[in-house]
Amino acid sequence: MGVTTLTLHGKSALVTGGARRIGRQIALSLAQAGADVTITFRNSSAEAVQTTQAIRDLGRRAQAVPCDVRSEASVRAAVEAAAAFHGHLDLLINNAAVFDAAPLDRITLEQWDAVFETNARGPFLLAREAIPHLRAAHGRIINIGSLGGINAWAGHAHYCASKAALHMLTQAMAKAFAPEVSVNCVAPGWIEMDGDAGDEAARFAARTPIGRNGTAAEVAEAVLFFAAGPAFVTGQILAVDGGLGL
Repeated sequence: MGVTTLTLHGKSALVTGGARRIGRQIALSLAQAGADVTITFRNSSAEAVQTTQAIRDLGRRAQAVPCDVRSEASVRAAVEAAAAFHGHLDLLINNAAVFDAAPLDRITLEQWDAVFETNARGPFLLAREAIPHLRAAHGRIINIGSLGGINAWAGHAHYCASKAALHMLTQAMAKAFAPEVSVNCVAPGWIEMDGDAGDEAARFAARTPIGRNGTAAEVAEAVLFFAAGPAFVTGQILAVDGGLGL
C-alpha cells in the first residue's frame, strides 16, 4: 500500500500551528486522506479561516481554535475543543514551532526560553492533555522535529537544542504511551516554501544529494505514513531532508 493510498476515514486530527506553511499542508493532506481536522493558531487568524475552508472544500469537517502552546490553560482548552468537536481524537500533530538564529555566545536568556517553551514544552503540554483521548482511540502522536535536532547548526544552537529535546521526548513518549499510542517524529531538512527562493535556498539545494530542497507536501506525506501506517512503528525519528544530513 503506497502512502498516497493510506486512508484516515473516520479519524480526527489536531494539528498545532496548522494555519500556514508546513502545518497547513499537513492539515490538508490529512483531510485528503479522509480525516476531520482541528487546527490551532496564535496570530494567523486570517490564514486559519482560509485553511479551514480549504479542508471543508475537501468534504471534511474542520475548525480553527486559538491556542498559545506555551500556556497550560490554552493547550487544555484547545484539546478539549478538538475532542468535543470530533467526538474523539485519533491524531495529534505537534507542528507549532519557532525558528531563531543568533551566535551562541550572544543568545539571551529570553531568546533561549522563548524557543524552548514553544518547541519543547508545547509538545509536552499537548501530549499530556491529549493522551487520555488518544489512548481511548488507540491513536498516534507525530511530532515535527528538525534536521537541526540531529545535526548541530552553530548559528541556531537554541533551536537545535530544542528540537533535539523534542526528538528525545518523542522516544520517551513512545515508551510511556505504549501499547495504546504510537509516537513518531518527522525531522525536515531545508523545506522551500513560497517566497523562500534565494541564495541561501540555492546553497542548501547544492549541498543536498537529491539536488534540490524539500517541499511541504513531502513533509506531509511522511506525517501521513506515521498517521495511517503500521502502529508497530513507534519511537522513530524520520529525516525528510533529501540526504542533506548525510
